[in-house]
Amino acid sequence: RLRAALALAMLAGSSAALACGEGLAQPTRQIEDAQAVLVYRTAPDPVKVGRHFSIDFAVCPRGQAAPPDEVHVDAHMPEHKHGMNYRPGVTALGQGRYRAEGLMFHMPGRWDLVFELRGSGAPVLLTQSLQLD
Repeated sequence: RLRAALALAMLAGSSAALACGEGLAQPTRQIEDAQAVLVYRTAPDPVKVGRHFSIDFAVCPRGQAAPPDEVHVDAHMPEHKHGMNYRPGVTALGQGRYRAEGLMFHMPGRWDLVFELRGSGAPVLLTQSLQLD
């Protein structure tokens, strides 16, 4: 019985992750941690160096986690120890969906895209590395 219950719990968690971001245009990328699943798409895709881009994304809390009160998007280059020259704005679109606009990667290399989810507890940082040539 315990195995069956665990299998059902895992199936429910994975189906919720699959449904997250369902309305976003394809292709999408996904970042997960214990508290949330985040699915996003850049426009344009792929991102080009020196060109502004936007990100449409959905945040889906896991388990008992509450939806975030605030969401911020930023990016930095770990090897160069600096971030973007622009501060993007994030607009809530409802039902856990958001749009970040005004992003630009001003040079080629590895960028860490960071989504910060803020709520009643400690902020949750979801990060994904992107390589731009």
